[in-house]
Formats: sequence, C-alpha cells, structure tokens
Amino acid sequence: MSKNTVVSMEDRGSFSDRLTDLLRTGAQELITSAVEAELAGLIDQHSTKQTEEGKPAVVRNGYHPGRQIQTGIGPVTVRIPKVRSGTDEAMTFHSALVPPYVRKTKSLEAALPWLYLKGVTSGEMGEALKERVGPEAAGLSASTVSRLKQVWSQEYVAFSQRDLSKDRWVYLWADGVYSGLRAEQTKLCALVIIGVNDRGQKQFLGIEDGVRESTQSWRELLLNLKSRGMKAPQLAIGDGAMGFWSAIEEVFSQTRHQRCDVSTLNRTKS
Repeated sequence: MSKNTVVSMEDRGSFSDRLTDLLRTGAQELITSAVEAELAGLIDQHSTKQTEEGKPAVVRNGYHPGRQIQTGIGPVTVRIPKVRSGTDEAMTFHSALVPPYVRKTKSLEAALPWLYLKGVTSGEMGEALKERVGPEAAGLSASTVSRLKQVWSQEYVAFSQRDLSKDRWVYLWADGVYSGLRAEQTKLCALVIIGVNDRGQKQFLGIEDGVRESTQSWRELLLNLKSRGMKAPQLAIGDGAMGFWSAIEEVFSQTRHQRCDVSTLNRTKS
C-alpha cells in the first residue's frame, strides 16, 4: 500500500489565476527596479574614474542569463545586469537583493519544515511544493530538503548553545507540546521554555524532545539552561504537569511557582 501523503491536483501545470499572475508580474517589476537601483549606486560610486581615453571606467555590459526565483506566489524570473571595467581593476556587480546562486526565497524555505513536520517525507517534498507553487518547484528535490535539514540542525545546535548569562531572566513559562508522534510505545513531546528578561524582552530559551513531561526530561533541559549561565528566575509559570515542578525545585530552588489551569504558553507567543 502506498504511503504517499500528497494528493495531486489534476492539470496543475495548466492552472492559471489572473490575480496570482498579476502579483507575479508586479513582483518581477519590483525586483528589476530594485536591482537597477543597486546597479546605479555602484556606477555612481565609480563615476569619477575614467579610462585613458576619458570614458567612464565602469559601464553596463548586458545581463547574466535569467534565472527563476521560487517564491510563495510561484516562480519569478530575474535578470541580473553585468558591468565592465575599462581599467585594470576588476569589477563585478553582485546584487544584495538577489545574491548569486539564490534560487528560492526565505519564505518558501520556511514552508519546508512545516511540511516536514506535517508528515510529508523528503521524497514527497517536491511533489507537495508543486501543488503550492506550480511545476517549476522541481528543483526542490529530496537532496535539497536533506541539505536544508542539515542547516536546520546546525542552527538548532547554535540556538541550544547560546550564552544566557548576559540577561537576568525574571519569568519562565514552561509547557510540553505534544505532536502525536510516538517512539515505540512512548508518546513524545517538545518541552518548551520561554523567558522574559528584566527589560521585558521575551525569548525562546529552550526547546527539547522529552518523554512525556517527566521530571528527568525537564531536569535535563533546566540543567542545560543553567550550564549556559542562566541564573534562577524569580517566577516560573506552568500547568499541573508535576515533572516540571519537581525538576525546577532541584535546579532553581529559589524560584517561586505559579500554576495555571490552562497553559499560558500560547498566549506568551503573541
């Protein structure tokens, strides 16, 4: 029995929406205008330089081949202009808006972890994105998703190791978020801690896999925060999950407790 979770739409490639087409055309014109403004700025920077013949040292020199940028409204074709130097100084124009080799927007990349967490496998990701942005999404292959997963893993490691000693954390909100996934016979959840410092700034402090909301799982997360320089907060807020309260008594015994009937974690995100 097939495990493919992607439902295809018939004739997706021939589907046309005038509003989306208009938005795509507008986006292309906007990107073109912005890149041209970047190029004009570069030429202005070198406007005082001249060749031996008295001509401008830096001039336009056509375009690079057009390339498609995958966006949330479908592919947008972009052509990046080139420049030529009339002196011995090498000159290349690089757009800050559309850097070399960029093929998709950050917003589209942000959709990939959401699809992955919804159960769409790496092999199905390209097909799922075709339903979202059209058949041109074929470049987002399983290998592309695998590379992105490596990047996400590196970003998570950096997040989990960042220094917490420079702030005084006043409040903590803690909760266990259940995903429905299971490891053998054990129900897994993500243990999440949000903190507020003495300047009123709210941040995610820790996100770790946990076995339900056991004391051991919470203890490991709290010890991780402490090892990164976190001092005992004044107040911890959470629901009735006893594992967290037992763990915080061990790790931050000075912290006061405030329990709620319904978790306030979602409200703290707003």
